[in-house]
Amino acid sequence: MRVFVTGATGFIGSAIVRELLAAGHQVLGLARSDAAEASVASAGASVHRGELDDLDSLRSGAAASDGVIHTASASVSDPARIAQTGLRAIEALGAALAGSGRPLVVTSAIALLSPGRLVTEEDAPSPDSAMGAFGIALEEAALALASRDVRVSVVRLPFSVHGEGDHGFVPALISIARAKGVSAYPGDGSQRWPAVHRLDAAHLFRLALESAKAGSRLHGVADQGVPVREIAGVTGRRLGVPVVSLPGEEAGDHFGFLGHFFSMDYSASSMLTQQRLGWHPVQPALLADLDQDYYFKNER
Repeated sequence: MRVFVTGATGFIGSAIVRELLAAGHQVLGLARSDAAEASVASAGASVHRGELDDLDSLRSGAAASDGVIHTASASVSDPARIAQTGLRAIEALGAALAGSGRPLVVTSAIALLSPGRLVTEEDAPSPDSAMGAFGIALEEAALALASRDVRVSVVRLPFSVHGEGDHGFVPALISIARAKGVSAYPGDGSQRWPAVHRLDAAHLFRLALESAKAGSRLHGVADQGVPVREIAGVTGRRLGVPVVSLPGEEAGDHFGFLGHFFSMDYSASSMLTQQRLGWHPVQPALLADLDQDYYFKNER
């Protein structure tokens, strides 16, 4: 299968490219710069120059392929602009695939669901989620393409997609602990974070491309929910700093924008995904991975 991958040079997208190539697929990777083009080519994929907001390039890339994996997002901080760009991108990809039955796999988020309980693939997005309305609109727009004969599925990823090269939430927490001299957690630290290794996530995206049914919601979750005090504990031990509890109302001051996420309790199951696609995570879990030197070898 010839697969068009957006976000092909990203932390998750680059792992997906390697997963697809190793399975014998051909890959056409979206590249917006000379550096990105070189990265895509060095991985052994073909290059498709374009931008996420260049809708003609998205349509032509999808039209030239047997399926699409969409992992790119707008590199701006404004949620409204992210949503607008994302919705237009999904519509452009869907328009190119409409009526063909070809697969489209779109990245979504566990954080679209209600906190405080175990959520499953059958849960719909919730207005009280951490992501808000813009994330809900993106998932709903993607799944609506099933009515246009696109074999669309969404892969909901957790807060932490970890592994070597991670530049997400966990490295940011490590950086805060290093700068402040303490590894903190809000309240009693029982709040949970679901997690998955990037290589397990990449494998799930390939399986979804190959066999997920139209309209599928899939959960890329290995750890159902790791207590945040355990994340802080490994971080403190590796940095040699105290591990401390903070009153919940101080989380924003201490962690900045991460305080909101670090204070929320999320737990997610991937049982249905594993049953339906035969996906079984095999890579190190979050705490074991966090204990590796690559999370602590550089100043961040």
